Amino acid sequence: MSRFWSPVVHGLTPYVPGEQPKLANLVKLNTNENPYPPSPRVLAAIHAELGADADRLKLYPDPLGSQLKVAVARHFDVPAEWVFVGNSSDEVLAHTFQALLKHDKPLRFPDITYSFYPVYCGLYGIDYRAVPLADDFSIRVDDYLAGDVGAVIFPNPNAPTGRLLPLAEVERLAAALPDAPIVIDEAYVDFGGLDAIPTAVALIRRHPNILVTQTLSKSRSLAGLRVGFAIGQPELIEALTRVKDSFNSYPLDRLALVGASAAMDDEAWFDETRRKVIASRERLTADLAGLGFEVLPSAANFVFARHPGHDAAALSARLRERSIIVRHFKAARIDQFLRITVGTDEQCDLLVTALKAILG
Repeated sequence: MSRFWSPVVHGLTPYVPGEQPKLANLVKLNTNENPYPPSPRVLAAIHAELGADADRLKLYPDPLGSQLKVAVARHFDVPAEWVFVGNSSDEVLAHTFQALLKHDKPLRFPDITYSFYPVYCGLYGIDYRAVPLADDFSIRVDDYLAGDVGAVIFPNPNAPTGRLLPLAEVERLAAALPDAPIVIDEAYVDFGGLDAIPTAVALIRRHPNILVTQTLSKSRSLAGLRVGFAIGQPELIEALTRVKDSFNSYPLDRLALVGASAAMDDEAWFDETRRKVIASRERLTADLAGLGFEVLPSAANFVFARHPGHDAAALSARLRERSIIVRHFKAARIDQFLRITVGTDEQCDLLVTALKAILG
């Protein structure tokens, strides 16, 4: 506390990011990073940007991020004018909360979800209602349709549960609330299916109230570059742009723009690595089930699991003693679950071997 703080600071409960520990021989399965490197084209593009003319770094980058917008638009087969880019999907979401989610009626999102949502609400003074998930931790669309609804946001797949709401249900929600912005946070959607990625971008042409946000941190292995984007019809994108240009006109640096564009264009690398993660997830799920864990159905690059005979916090601590880090949440309803990032098969095997020893 300080007498110099603005009043809003006193009331904030900041988001707590996943730990970045410095342990020897670390098996890091706590922050949902991709276990595979980014496309080789990313480094090539960054080197080319620097090699062509290092003096470029003294100049501001493109404030529109046009090159990246075009790459994203090409991947999703939408107009570039329907794309907004920002410094991580967290920044894109922050602008979204300011631009689209503050209304006279409350914002709605799940009670178990990305814990940044209530933080944004506190920062921007947004009234919200947390809607309970079903007993199986699924989202029930009907629970969002009763009463006053100003807007809706949720991750799909949800985090930290990993459960996916079918696109038919997403569309039913958007159709039932045509005057409310519906924001689908798709940080993990690329791991949702082998041959058909269940993104709500396919619904945007029919539903002007849908905004989809995504990140390059997960399926494109660029958590260290901090790049995110949103896709929606132009009136939604204009709202984000107006907020962005009232905050920071140059959110993405030159290296991020060329690196992210290269990652978006390398479809083969993207598809190969996401398929590896999906295969490892299914293997890890089966191994955990074989050890007696209940594992929720996951469409993400992590699994959410609990063991009926062992406390989750204690399991997390015992794994840490073996330099294996997983994420444990102390929140109600999920305090007996561990969220485990899908690593390489070798990393997953180390986890399973450690759990066998711990469980006896």
